[in-house]
Amino acid sequence: MKKTSWGSFAGWYNDLIEKEKSTYQTELILPNLLRLLSLKKSDVILDIACGQGFFSRAFSKFGAKVIGVDISKELISIAEKQSASSITYYVSSADNMAILENSTIDKITIILSFQNMENINGVFKECSRVLNSKGKMYIVLNHPAFRIPKETSWGWDEDKKIQYRRIDSYLSESRAKIQMHPGSIPNEFSWSFHRPLQFYSKTLSRNNFCISRIEEWNSRKKSEPGPRSDAENRARKEIPLFMFIEAKRNF
Repeated sequence: MKKTSWGSFAGWYNDLIEKEKSTYQTELILPNLLRLLSLKKSDVILDIACGQGFFSRAFSKFGAKVIGVDISKELISIAEKQSASSITYYVSSADNMAILENSTIDKITIILSFQNMENINGVFKECSRVLNSKGKMYIVLNHPAFRIPKETSWGWDEDKKIQYRRIDSYLSESRAKIQMHPGSIPNEFSWSFHRPLQFYSKTLSRNNFCISRIEEWNSRKKSEPGPRSDAENRARKEIPLFMFIEAKRNF
């Protein structure tokens, strides 16, 4: 088994999310998720790979009953210290959530974590088990076509004066070693897994889900004024870095 848990980076990740004023999580992902979730006080929501509880805490503000699950005991420890007692956290792998009973969850969120999971089929199987008959999953991914570790990058066409996205590989599943602290702590790394969109579609179908909605979200960052800033901003508007998938039980 490759090391994919972020337990070793728990403190760094918490500082990034909690102290940085501008992150994709705060400015892009959370507002869109709240729009799509339409949370109600009666909802029971499962936040898979909840990390240090950033999204779990946001969901609980709407009165929903929130359950957070993460394989990292370090991140769960931070989540419990920063959250209200109304949120329940468990240290558990997402592909074996024995702590949860069948058909007890209304909504499941899986946010920017599939790239660190190996057994996606097992995760969807467990989600199918714990969701009730009207339940839905809300998945946020690094865009599987445009954001592939070590296989995609920004490029510049000098003749056309445009910034473009270069894609060296897409259909092949792959994994890449990602160093978390480049140049400072070379031994600390995690593995990132890439799968094409059809992988998720087929695996969802295999576990009795159908895709009911897809959205593609682009970066809202703006370049500092400069000779390429207009081209860079235009490229960000046209090339999404995140994908949202809503999936519901298929009977």
